[in-house]
Amino acid sequence: MYNMFRKVNAKERVVGWYHTGPKLHQNDILINDLIRKYCPNSVLVIIDPKPTRIGLPTEAYKVVEEIHDDGSPTNKTFEHVATEIGAEEAEEVGVEHLLRDVKDTTVGTLSQRITNQLMGLKGLNQKLQDMKSYLEKVAAGELPMNHEITYQLQDIFNLLPDVTNPSFVRSLQVNTNDQMLVMYIASVIRSVIALHNLINNKLANKEAEKKEGKKDDVKDKKEEKSDSKKEEVKADSKK
Repeated sequence: MYNMFRKVNAKERVVGWYHTGPKLHQNDILINDLIRKYCPNSVLVIIDPKPTRIGLPTEAYKVVEEIHDDGSPTNKTFEHVATEIGAEEAEEVGVEHLLRDVKDTTVGTLSQRITNQLMGLKGLNQKLQDMKSYLEKVAAGELPMNHEITYQLQDIFNLLPDVTNPSFVRSLQVNTNDQMLVMYIASVIRSVIALHNLINNKLANKEAEKKEGKKDDVKDKKEEKSDSKKEEVKADSKK
């Protein structure tokens, strides 16, 4: 099958294999060893057909030799690989035109920004839960210590702001008050505009009613004149 694929799709290159997981299985390393006969640096991609978390429903792994500090024999394990899903220029143009056609005009930019922020916060919460679970397992001895992951976690903690710093708290409060003031002013302006439109609508309705009343009076006068003329004509004919 691999040789047939190379004949049909000569321009494409096989980089690994995939399955629908949604997690790693015990036989994945054995299957990966078979794939490495055709693809030396094969990558395993797990695709979740029913995603339940925020982000891409794919995870990529590669096999590495895990070396133990106690001198025991090495064993193979999967290491996570950072990946992203991209597209060619022609595909990006086609998808962009398709999104323009299916864009919902009723959804504003503000709601879209709030939705994006909510999705980002959910994704951050999921990542924090994964970090917590990993650290708990390492502390309990269920997982070995990985110094690279520990260094990265330390870098993350070092980048966190000091929420106990008075200047930070003051700046956060000022920023929050400014945002609330803008929202309050915007709400007041919307209410004033709505009341203004309501008053204009009532005035327009009154003017329309007056015009209709004048038209009805004119019709009534014309009908009275026509009736009076008919009576005069009848009276003349009788004479």
